[in-house]
Amino acid sequence: MSDTALKETWNQKSTTVLSDLNPIQKPHLIIGLAAAIILFISIVSAAGWTQGVIFVIGLALGITLLHARFGFTSAFRRLMSVGNVQGLQAHMVMLAVASTLFAIILATGFSFTGVKPAGYVSPVGVSVVFGAFLFGIGMQLGNGCASGTLYSLGGGSSSMILTLIAFVAGSVLGAYNLPFWTQEMPSLPAISLATSTGLGYFGAWVLQMVVFALIYWICVTIARKKNPPMMKPLPTIQGWKKVFRGSWPLMAAGIILALLNALTLTVRGNPWGITSAFALWGAKALMSLGVDVQSWGYFAGEKGAALHQTVLADSTSVLNFGVILGAFITASLQGTFKPGKIKAGVAGASIIGGLLMGYGARLAFGCNIGAYFGGIASFSLHGWLWMVMAMLGTFFALFLRPLFGLKNPKPNDSIC
Repeated sequence: MSDTALKETWNQKSTTVLSDLNPIQKPHLIIGLAAAIILFISIVSAAGWTQGVIFVIGLALGITLLHARFGFTSAFRRLMSVGNVQGLQAHMVMLAVASTLFAIILATGFSFTGVKPAGYVSPVGVSVVFGAFLFGIGMQLGNGCASGTLYSLGGGSSSMILTLIAFVAGSVLGAYNLPFWTQEMPSLPAISLATSTGLGYFGAWVLQMVVFALIYWICVTIARKKNPPMMKPLPTIQGWKKVFRGSWPLMAAGIILALLNALTLTVRGNPWGITSAFALWGAKALMSLGVDVQSWGYFAGEKGAALHQTVLADSTSVLNFGVILGAFITASLQGTFKPGKIKAGVAGASIIGGLLMGYGARLAFGCNIGAYFGGIASFSLHGWLWMVMAMLGTFFALFLRPLFGLKNPKPNDSIC
């Protein structure tokens, strides 16, 4: 659809537009569904029904992410380059819903499986500052964050293969170096706005709701003042077919992601996470080559035990597999799974970006999901610090992207 036709049919307050869709890629869809069924059976056989449920949640996460192309990388880039706030507004709605649900779950100890729920609350120190800044740079060079790498890979983005491999390598290096950053660098302890301040979960919830509302209001003010180009709308259709084939509104996807993250918390006892699995995958690969990764401080305790188990017993790995497959199934339904050639500049940026994200995520105690989404929803101060530093990293990366042939949104663009 041309830009002229797009403007005639598109309500610019919406992130979707009615349009003709590509035919369903039936062979791909059959492969995706078969793979999901086989993997589900394998997971239940190896690790039990709870792990199988976690895999299904991962599928739902991947489906939601791809249906809305829900981005963290693109949201930060649009904000820092041209002042487009649509992505950040969706983040605030998502975080508000997740914080509400997390407050109830963590305050009451509610669980579907009997596992006591615990949020992601981590120390606030130099490692978070540096790690989140590196991650912000990395996700802009790699053209995807942790969740973006997974769902874009499942959706057919060829460059994400390189990003993921480098992400795993960077995660392993970060795991190896983590004791230095946590033991030698200045740091405050883990600070929960709920349990470390005397506010309690209700008081912390009220505080965060005020902050979310303030950020949302600032976003509206920026949009009115700058009148930035709007996000390119995604094609969708009317009726029930929209659930399976059409794109979903960004706000709706944010709410669904919040619900799924809360469900993850009540099933496995921790929020949604991604990058700890990357460190595990890389470490297991090194172990097979004879490297003594068990002597690393990062793999003390439960993390060390996971080295001797199947990855199907690792709930974060299972979530990741679900996200990739869920995105692949959705792309097949939309007819958009079309891997292409990787340009040299994009390949270089993908590798560097993946390395920076992997290393940065370990230092910052998580990525855009574990630290930003899960951390803020868990009322952890480190989640807010992560957000600020990743924004700064994004701004710095805007000057690096053109070196690799990557484009940034411009104020005079019709859409971004």
